[in-house]
Amino acid sequence: MLVHDTPYSLAAIGERWPVVDGIPYLRIESEGLVAVALDHLDAGCPDDALVALLTDQDAWWTGPATDLTELKRLVRERDALTLREAMALLRMGPVADYFAYRWSDPTYLAGLALIEAHWTQPSTAFELACGIGHYLRELTRAGVACLGADVVFAKCWLAKHWVAPAADYVVFDAAAAWPVAEQRFDLVMCHDAFYFLPDQPRVAERLRDATAPGGVLAVSHLHNVGVAGGAKGPARSGAEWHALFPTAQVHDERALLCALMKQTAPPTTDWRDAPVIEAWSLVEGGGEPRAITGGVAMPAEGATLRRNPLIGDDGEVEWPSPRYRDEYAAGCFWALSDDALRFDADDVRLRRVVDLPERW
Repeated sequence: MLVHDTPYSLAAIGERWPVVDGIPYLRIESEGLVAVALDHLDAGCPDDALVALLTDQDAWWTGPATDLTELKRLVRERDALTLREAMALLRMGPVADYFAYRWSDPTYLAGLALIEAHWTQPSTAFELACGIGHYLRELTRAGVACLGADVVFAKCWLAKHWVAPAADYVVFDAAAAWPVAEQRFDLVMCHDAFYFLPDQPRVAERLRDATAPGGVLAVSHLHNVGVAGGAKGPARSGAEWHALFPTAQVHDERALLCALMKQTAPPTTDWRDAPVIEAWSLVEGGGEPRAITGGVAMPAEGATLRRNPLIGDDGEVEWPSPRYRDEYAAGCFWALSDDALRFDADDVRLRRVVDLPERW
């Protein structure tokens, strides 16, 4: 069991790990980076330790390496920079577009709809592969005590400082030992990420183990290998997903979006390899789905709403890149007037106006 040996590190027999900006860094096979960070912390140089950990990336990253001069500026000016400026200094490339404009993308909204449809008034929540904390922002503002985990320190750090500061964070590898193994949560989540995790049967069992009795496990956006045109990421057949989640209630992601717009309860489906199904979402526990009339699927009461930054002054959509447009445009109800007119939904529900972080 890990315990604090100093205010900035955790230790057990034969191991020691840095805690930087309140975020434990427990990533295996990063012994060199761990040693560098601990050396800086022991020397009384926490900002240097922070710069070191911000250089880290996941194993499948193919973008540019970070630049130390830019990272030092990021750390020095972190209280003044916007989220987008911070991601630019981290050289996150297309991932920065994905995070900056996620507030209205259909995959994100379907995940919110999944949570709301199976809401059980959770007191605690855990999200694996939390990214920069989009879901944790909504949950903490609903009064839920949240813990987010990701394999990339920079993502948790962005979440803590720009997006969901009320949540706690930890960095570890999903395929390794889980530092939260003894904890149980009312709501356990993995959104738009499970499909690329290693050792998925083992991770699925660990997610179940982290779910408290009577709690809900929610996993969204599992790619269908049989979708027309090919899946946009690692995918499995319906039968393969069913083998991993044999007792789950399953939703077609499109049905979740329609239920959000129509303020109805989303229907369940099965694991059919239908070519029109791009992705499934599921829950274990939580009872029958309810109508999505508000809750975490909608901006919090009193939120400051701003025009969706993807919509220009002339009302036309300005996609951040062709790649982003190709992945998300077809599913954005707010961007497609013909589809939007099918629903009696206002600008808030359509996400023509959105609730952005203060320093977006």
